[in-house]
Amino acid sequence: MRIVSLNAWGGRVHEPLMRYLGEVEADVLCLQEVTHVAGHDGGWLTFREGDFELPQRASLLEDVTAILPEHRAFFAPAASGPLYDGDREVASEWGLATFVRQGFPVIGQVQDFIHGDFPVSGFGAHPRPRNAHGIRIFRHDVGSAVTIVQMHGLRDLAGKGDTPARLAQAHALVGLVEKIWRRGEGLVVCGDLNLLPGSETFPILGRLELTDLVTTRGFADTRTSWYPKGGRYADYLLVTPDVKVERFDVVAEPEVSDHRALLLEIG
Repeated sequence: MRIVSLNAWGGRVHEPLMRYLGEVEADVLCLQEVTHVAGHDGGWLTFREGDFELPQRASLLEDVTAILPEHRAFFAPAASGPLYDGDREVASEWGLATFVRQGFPVIGQVQDFIHGDFPVSGFGAHPRPRNAHGIRIFRHDVGSAVTIVQMHGLRDLAGKGDTPARLAQAHALVGLVEKIWRRGEGLVVCGDLNLLPGSETFPILGRLELTDLVTTRGFADTRTSWYPKGGRYADYLLVTPDVKVERFDVVAEPEVSDHRALLLEIG
């Protein structure tokens, strides 16, 4: 089974992203920062926050769904807020999307917030709400199930250091995992955690016997040249001892976002 996790950055690097997702042959694709505008006919809108602007692919969820016709799509919005077409506001949703290849039965599913809750109006104040989505998949090839949970960790304007909110988020994530995962089966937790490697989040997740593959396998950068700042860690992928890792890579090329894709193959 091949699992890919990637912060899609709202589809900012759209053509390379679509090409990569169409070619990578992921059985399970976990995407963060996925935009969705109901009824929109494609094209680009703009996210604005103060003087900051970022192009966003209005139909990113539909674009990925179209190039993966053999997959089922699960969308978990974390927030709803305005994007802009010129000066016109367009209501949008933003969150996680999980794509599962047909032939891998989804026999369990959980989705909930691990920081905050769905905002009543707009995207909300920082640190904004964050959610997680988990699926339990039966593998006919090995006769057992594996649970895959993805998340997008909260962003704090002060940086990636530990805060009470981040530690509470870690405990909430453990609680969400325990709702779906059965001990003795494999567990994969992945996503843009927005953390430094020394975070207390990792010992908390270690209570589930999870070990991070990014740091323990010598990868020191999960960002691409689209990201000009320091602090090059953001994305992580953790597994339990029950997961038979055949291959793991932090994909340097092609660059399809300001984050690198994480690629895991399990036996």
